Amino acid sequence: MACLACGGPARAWRTASSSEPDLSRKRTYLLTRCRDCGSAALAEGDRLPEPNALYMRGTYVSHGRLESWIEPVRRAIDRDRLRLLPSLGPGSRVFEIGAGDGRLLAALDRRGHVAHGADPQPPPGAPALVQPVAFEELRLDEASQDAVVAWHVLEHLDDPGEALARIRRWLAPGGVVVVAVPNLDSVQARLGGDRWFHQDVPRHRAQFTLRGVKLLLERSGFAVQTEHHLMLEHNLLGMWQTLMNRLTQAPNAFFRFVKRQRHPGGRRGALRDGAIVALAGPPLVAGSVALELAAGAARRGGTVVVSALVVP
Repeated sequence: MACLACGGPARAWRTASSSEPDLSRKRTYLLTRCRDCGSAALAEGDRLPEPNALYMRGTYVSHGRLESWIEPVRRAIDRDRLRLLPSLGPGSRVFEIGAGDGRLLAALDRRGHVAHGADPQPPPGAPALVQPVAFEELRLDEASQDAVVAWHVLEHLDDPGEALARIRRWLAPGGVVVVAVPNLDSVQARLGGDRWFHQDVPRHRAQFTLRGVKLLLERSGFAVQTEHHLMLEHNLLGMWQTLMNRLTQAPNAFFRFVKRQRHPGGRRGALRDGAIVALAGPPLVAGSVALELAAGAARRGGTVVVSALVVP
């Protein structure tokens, strides 16, 4: 098989457990890995369509009772995401793929930019700036955007190269694409192994290294400009949850509890994992933050943000 990132040779690597075994098509999936850039992907035979429940239910579903007390955290995340975007001129046209609840678009709109986006299943309350459209069905005019943001999108696609080719056509001369992806070459990926929080198979079809995503951008007609190795939203939580996953019976037990999801181990498993989260979770917070900050400084953060300009 050819690597989805760099096009190099990819061979069978290891099996990966489904992060949502009660919702996905299978319980385990085969990953292939590239010998050149180190990126990985679902084996061709495992890239079959998955049930919509993987996105409609499970850890991707928000829970209303959490919204009020996590709002200060979400505002901090909004500021952090804006920090990671390149400098945009007044009135820049920005389109976000996988816009979710539209918070980034709303922030860009308040700054005077012409911001729009799309998401296949925007949550209730998302602003009108977010179109309820899947990426495959998006139709934008050529050279109509100054920036396109793909925040944790490419890893969900079976052909990220084709997606970047489409994005390149949408960008005006001098336009920029901003991509954020989990980093398979991160400290937390190595610590977590099959229990890495951002592995998230089978929703994540590809697992990029930093080298892999940069080569993918270059192959797609972009010149890499900047890279960032620490994101408040994904890195710190990813490290903490990865370490917790090494202790609990079920993956992402904390999310299962707060979102009132059924525990695969039944009541006994839920009580055991709940006790582990309550006892080990708070002490691990400080250690997780320190470890991820050190990983980011060493360019081995759990996720990476890369911006790249269109090559004329």
